[in-house]
Amino acid sequence: MTYKWIGAAMIVVGCGGFGFRLAAAACLEERRLVQLMQLLRRMQSQLQYQLTPLPELCSQCGRETGGPLGRVLETLARELESRTYPDVYSCMRGALQADRELSPTCRRLLVQLGRELGRFDLAGQLQGLQAVSAACREQRQRLRQNQQQRLRSYRTLSLCAGAALAILLV
Repeated sequence: MTYKWIGAAMIVVGCGGFGFRLAAAACLEERRLVQLMQLLRRMQSQLQYQLTPLPELCSQCGRETGGPLGRVLETLARELESRTYPDVYSCMRGALQADRELSPTCRRLLVQLGRELGRFDLAGQLQGLQAVSAACREQRQRLRQNQQQRLRSYRTLSLCAGAALAILLV
């Protein structure tokens, strides 16, 4: 009988943990989008005022940013310096292949960034950075829409599902 109660508690905790993990992942994605927007502003400033070469810009911004975004940028800088791929877009796709931590949304935005960098003159690159930044803001706005209710629902539904499953099995 004791094993049934221990099993039931483990089911509730497991299901609840899943819901809390979903909520944490949603919060993490929003933080990464904010980090990406800050990174894009930094890149715009560096390009506009110091005309930093692209490999150096990516390396510098990657070191300053840190985390998975920073690692992707540092890998991109290495790819650009080694000239393994013919263009920035291909280098970005190569840099993203090594990373498994970023969400599909962040990956898509970084691929868009790869399309915009290195193709045009300074004004075109700045416009491209602004376009990626606008896409980040739009995605963040979508995430923030009803965020508190959604996160609360993830947590509540997972705990209720765990309790219901435990009741059925006990």
